[in-house]
Amino acid sequence: MSKHQFAAPQAGGLTAQYFDLDEHDHPEGGSTLLGFWIYLMSDCLIFAMLFAAYGVLGGNYAAGPGPKDLFELPLVAINTAMLLFSSITYGFAMIAMQRGRVAGVQGWLLVTALFGAAFLSIELYEFSHLIADGATPQRSAFLSAFFTLVGTHGLHVTFGLIWLGTLLVQLGQSGLTEANKRRLLCLSMFWHFLDVVWVGVFTFVYLMGTLR
Repeated sequence: MSKHQFAAPQAGGLTAQYFDLDEHDHPEGGSTLLGFWIYLMSDCLIFAMLFAAYGVLGGNYAAGPGPKDLFELPLVAINTAMLLFSSITYGFAMIAMQRGRVAGVQGWLLVTALFGAAFLSIELYEFSHLIADGATPQRSAFLSAFFTLVGTHGLHVTFGLIWLGTLLVQLGQSGLTEANKRRLLCLSMFWHFLDVVWVGVFTFVYLMGTLR
């Protein structure tokens, strides 16, 4: 019997069950990916609650302006295109990673960052104009829910851009190591998740809002 095994006699002493105490190998980075999936699920719950809050409060204008009065759909459509293009360019970065091209990954990540920065700039422009027109979060329940939902998404995009910049530095220092590949994969899931959430925001908040 191996020194890493022991036998436990069962009732009646007829058979014995062996337990293997040796540590089993686990795929490197498996716990990182599992933990990140758990984080994404928690983020899904956060946005689900924000969408639910907007669904309840989105029609309470308090005699103030509503979506038809405030939203500029052409501008929001351009903003949506910026985020959709950023997901496409990030996909190209992942293809370059699979081919082992560090410069290609860095180039596509930089393009992704530019699209993400354009998205944030347009969103901040929209917020500033709404506030200048008196459509502040405290004006009505609708505006409170709107600023909270859209602002939370924008904050996530901001963190994604910071993460993306950090990855560019790490790639420049150590190249496509296994650790950097895992980081690229995690950021890919996060970035595409933000894209899916924004499609929901664009449909539920902007399009349906202007059709009410």
